[in-house]
Amino acid sequence: MDDPLTYAAIIVTVFAIVDPIGTLPFFVSLTQGFDDADRKVVLDRSVLTLAVVLGLFALLGRFLFQAFGFSLAAFEVAGGILLFVVAYEMIFGEFGRAKLSPKDREEAIARRDEISIVPLGVPLLAGPGAISTVMIYEANAGNDFLVTLATFVAIGVTTAATFVTFVYGQRLLRLLGRVGVMAMTRVLGLLLAAVGVQFVASGILGLFPHV
Repeated sequence: MDDPLTYAAIIVTVFAIVDPIGTLPFFVSLTQGFDDADRKVVLDRSVLTLAVVLGLFALLGRFLFQAFGFSLAAFEVAGGILLFVVAYEMIFGEFGRAKLSPKDREEAIARRDEISIVPLGVPLLAGPGAISTVMIYEANAGNDFLVTLATFVAIGVTTAATFVTFVYGQRLLRLLGRVGVMAMTRVLGLLLAAVGVQFVASGILGLFPHV
């Protein structure tokens, strides 16, 4: 696999499934009323959780396949369906979140370490779709070092992009507005739907090679 567009597609797909722009309103809402120090704790830990979870599953994906005895083709079908469901929600789902009440905000501040991991780190950023995607790409790499490298570069680029997005979250929301964020999320959802279909098609061919 020596097409540079393939490696670029891996990076774009991982970024799209993590969708830091679509997750931004949740981050802003959960950290509303936090001081800078508390917000930074949540930001740093949620982004670190994203990198660690995706990195670990990319590293251990092949071993998990062996341990549970299922084939890559079966996982591709399951992962493709999951991606399609996520994409459907991104395209047609409701956007946004009600503002937190003062009581909810106090609770969130008291539990800042927890909310940075759950729900922000997992599953809002490193959700099942993102985990499945990096596992499939890395498992498909075989002996192609560049595909493996592209997968981990994708995780790194997405982590960095998420950090920047959250740091400038308030400004980005003002700049893009509700409609802008919705539009970008829906475009990314359309891309993910296509990737999901491709995963399913590839998996079916792997399960039924003579069909």
